[in-house]
Amino acid sequence: MTSSRLYGIIAEFDDPTPLVDAARVMHDHGFRRMEAYTPYPVHQLDEYIEAGAKLPPLVLAGGFLGTATAWAMQFYIAVVDYPTNIGGRPLNSWPSFIVIMFELTILFAALTAFFGMLALCGLPRPHHPVFEAPRFSDATNNRFFLCVEAGDPQFDRETVTDLFSELDPLEVTELAED
Repeated sequence: MTSSRLYGIIAEFDDPTPLVDAARVMHDHGFRRMEAYTPYPVHQLDEYIEAGAKLPPLVLAGGFLGTATAWAMQFYIAVVDYPTNIGGRPLNSWPSFIVIMFELTILFAALTAFFGMLALCGLPRPHHPVFEAPRFSDATNNRFFLCVEAGDPQFDRETVTDLFSELDPLEVTELAED
């Protein structure tokens, strides 16, 4: 290990059952900042590894912002900037605003989802510390990895290493963050 800052500790397993057991043990010991890397979905991990639900509220806020922007823009154009009396209708005729409000709601929500997902995933990140784990490329074929991040408030290097060692992994590796 170099003098780089510790990113976390990763353990390699050859079967999903010990991976789920490791995630349960780590979760029971209070670790919350964990990530599992598997070649296919392992649904039993869902109760131990918390996937943050931060994106849906952001998308909802983006949709509301799109609706408000469309209404404000059309109100300003139709009432303040260029009022035109067509057929005696009121200048602030909200039914005529609905189409553009819908379109900007969808546009803002979609853009918020796209950029929010990039930001929440930490992208663009051309290199991730887990790529340095030996045989990590096997995570797409037949190996299962569990990483406990050093940013976890409960993280202690010796505790995590000991807990992983008790679970009989193929290998336990410390990951440095560049």
